[in-house]
Amino acid sequence: MEFRGVLFAVRSMAVSRPFYENVLGRKVALDLGANLVFAGGPTLQEQFAELVGFPEEKTVYGAHDTELYFETDHLDQEVPQVKAAGVKILHDVKEYPWGQRVFRFFDPDGHIIELADSMKAVILRYLDQGLSEEEVARRCQHPVEFIHWCKEHPDEDAPQDM
Repeated sequence: MEFRGVLFAVRSMAVSRPFYENVLGRKVALDLGANLVFAGGPTLQEQFAELVGFPEEKTVYGAHDTELYFETDHLDQEVPQVKAAGVKILHDVKEYPWGQRVFRFFDPDGHIIELADSMKAVILRYLDQGLSEEEVARRCQHPVEFIHWCKEHPDEDAPQDM
């Protein structure tokens, strides 16, 4: 069995598609009208209840029990752009104990979207502040090997398996 992605039920593709393209920068991979697949995810589906065979009133938009999670190396630049789009904000940027800063907001159907510092960005910020690799590893809860990799490859995307 292979995981293939996340599908969100949406009320209106005419409202959701521009949000995902313009605010989140997603690129359409496949447009089937009521079903829209973005490269790298997610997939959006209009008329979801009808498709799976239950009454529309059973669809719970904005259930607040899941989120789409995005990371960036440029949080300070991207948050103002997202805010300028007029999104409904769940909370402004806050920093967690491991150093990652996170901004959460909603898509047009109330699904939670998280935009966070990449852990590479967090690690490089701590290294720039003069913390040792071991101190950063303890604070960020990541292996020293990953801290070292970030230090040696500051301009590369972090490997997913590290």
